[in-house]
Amino acid sequence: MKKFVLAIDQGTTSSRAILFDEKLTIVAEAQQEIEQIFPRPGWVEHDPEDIWSSVINVCKKVILASGVNANTIVSVGITNQRETTIVWDKNTGKPIYNAIVWQDRRTEGICKNLRAHNLQDEIIERTGLLLDPYFSGTKIAWLLDNVEGARDKAENGSLLFGTIDTFLVWRLTKGKSHVTDATNASRTMLYNLELGEWDDTLFKILGVPLCVMPRIMDSASDFGIVDPSIFGLKIPIRGLVGDQQAALIGQ
Repeated sequence: MKKFVLAIDQGTTSSRAILFDEKLTIVAEAQQEIEQIFPRPGWVEHDPEDIWSSVINVCKKVILASGVNANTIVSVGITNQRETTIVWDKNTGKPIYNAIVWQDRRTEGICKNLRAHNLQDEIIERTGLLLDPYFSGTKIAWLLDNVEGARDKAENGSLLFGTIDTFLVWRLTKGKSHVTDATNASRTMLYNLELGEWDDTLFKILGVPLCVMPRIMDSASDFGIVDPSIFGLKIPIRGLVGDQQAALIGQ
């Protein structure tokens, strides 16, 4: 019996699913655009529910179009837009605000304040990244300080953060897996590049509680099992990779 791999590519402007066979030949693919939201100049957002529904739609389309039995799909892999930030309620699963997209510049004030306190060099040394709104860390801080009650909920362990990979895995596993991989973690500005783990000093600098963060794993790992209620059977999630081809800052 032939076996297949389902690849999910959740990008800045669209979500795509591709079904590959054992020879890496494309069996079926589907793509769906997602809405770009611009609340004010320099702000860029996505509706997390739009992201989620688009991913599910394209996955179901390729499974249907391919005509393969769902039980022959042996694993799922996810590649995603990096740095885009979602914070959601751990108990309800609902995002507390739209996803703040990687291009968004609303946290320039936070970065300016950190520069004024001479923290830029330390951040660069620990993360290998420039101090810039591009990355997830200041986006998380902004959400906790600007969404009513968010900081208290986060510190009480009621909120979770994730880049798009983390959000999708959490939803696909019905909340059983709150995880990310190093390629995504390294773009949060909260990851110590030398140690390969979250950095307590960076959490103190940015005012982000560690309890909201996902567990970091290798890009090829056991990230959990897709709940059978989603595609009709259990499918292991075996790969995560953050991939933002247009990104230039901090490369």
